[in-house]
Amino acid sequence: MVDINWLLYGAYGYTGKLIARQAKDRGHNPVLAGRSAEKLIPLAEKLNLDYVVFDLKNEENIVKYIKDFDLIFHAAGPYKYTSSPMVKACLKSKTNYLDITGEIPVLEQNFKYHAQAKKEELVIISGVGFDVVPTDCLAKYVSEKMDNPTSLEIAINSTSKLSPGTLKTMLEYNEMGRLVRRNGNLVPLKEEHEQKVKFVDQELTVRPTTWGDLSTAYRTTGIPNITVYFPIPKESLNLFKFAGVSPKDMNSKEEANKKVKEWINENIQGPDESMRKTKRTYIWVSVSDDKRRREQAWLETMESYRFTAVAAVHSVEKVFQLEPKGALTPALAFGADFVLEFPETIRYDSLSNEL
Repeated sequence: MVDINWLLYGAYGYTGKLIARQAKDRGHNPVLAGRSAEKLIPLAEKLNLDYVVFDLKNEENIVKYIKDFDLIFHAAGPYKYTSSPMVKACLKSKTNYLDITGEIPVLEQNFKYHAQAKKEELVIISGVGFDVVPTDCLAKYVSEKMDNPTSLEIAINSTSKLSPGTLKTMLEYNEMGRLVRRNGNLVPLKEEHEQKVKFVDQELTVRPTTWGDLSTAYRTTGIPNITVYFPIPKESLNLFKFAGVSPKDMNSKEEANKKVKEWINENIQGPDESMRKTKRTYIWVSVSDDKRRREQAWLETMESYRFTAVAAVHSVEKVFQLEPKGALTPALAFGADFVLEFPETIRYDSLSNEL
């Protein structure tokens, strides 16, 4: 048994369940938590874990429930609604905080607590799942190959499906559009562009996307110009169309989003166990300087949701091994090689030219 006193909030969501099971498999006994007793109790009984039911409406109430824990793992999104009350309660109760958000406004907000977290001698680390551990670690690794890099490019090819929670979060940020970081600032993408990227398994055409590394990689590397790419999908994901939202419904954002969320709840289950065991994820990172010199590296790892569960529990353990303090990125807290501690994960400095 692992002797770490921690609480997993949002335990009954798709990813929360994976984290709870992974924790149990590694000898942990986290207390499970969430706002729905109906969803929480059956999971806790199945895993033979203790549980506590509470919501995030009142900060003092949250403090009452979390003050006796050494760490809170927050797995309930969208984090634009849930992160701030939990982080503030953790600061009041001097409790370490981890989450798996990739939401840029939330990441940016949580970095502002750095000085306060150091003063209270605790750590706040957002993005300790697939968003953004593998990319953050690889970005740190590649950035250290070169003096004064000025541009960072990250490309991600995840071959898995999306969970209900991920889709709902995407819906919340639908109007944000695509962002890049230029001269240290987050700005809208001005011109659409595509490029070919050679991953470990194949070469794909990619285009810019909005991803958490636009926030975290800037903190980790200090590089002022960052672009994140995803492969161009064969079929566009139009949630409003799939949910049968009419043009009339679109006049009310609240009503349209409600319809889409109902459709997600009824139709999306996330990757099944077979997919989580067999699918792979591929990442490429490149840095360059003003003289057009370039360094790059590649990463191959497990399916993204399985990765998140593994990374989450490893991160809990690492907090108590290394005792980092402040509001940090995963790579700043645990190092560039942290990702190599995970199973089925390989980093490459070069690839063969056979592709």
